[in-house]
Amino acid sequence: MWVFVFFDLPTETKHQRKQAAKFRKNLICDGFTMFQFSFYIRHCPSKENADVHIKRVKSFIPTDGVVGLLCVTDKQFGAMELFQGKSEKNLPIGSQQLELF
Repeated sequence: MWVFVFFDLPTETKHQRKQAAKFRKNLICDGFTMFQFSFYIRHCPSKENADVHIKRVKSFIPTDGVVGLLCVTDKQFGAMELFQGKSEKNLPIGSQQLELF
């Protein structure tokens, strides 16, 4: 299961930039990796684990801006086609995160 977080946060004032930076930092601290600018992903071993991380992301969403959350299966993620210019680019393989039980 993959959790996608995509967002468009305002950065016009110093306070808004600080909130946007804090949101990105919280995503990284929770194990998310930047896939594209304003688009972060995290691999989760189960739907229950994904729900925990989704709940955590919801707890630190800034007051302004738009944030989207989406869960996709490994099979759906693997079917994604990614291009850089006109050349097809290979997707990152699996997650590099180590989970201890």
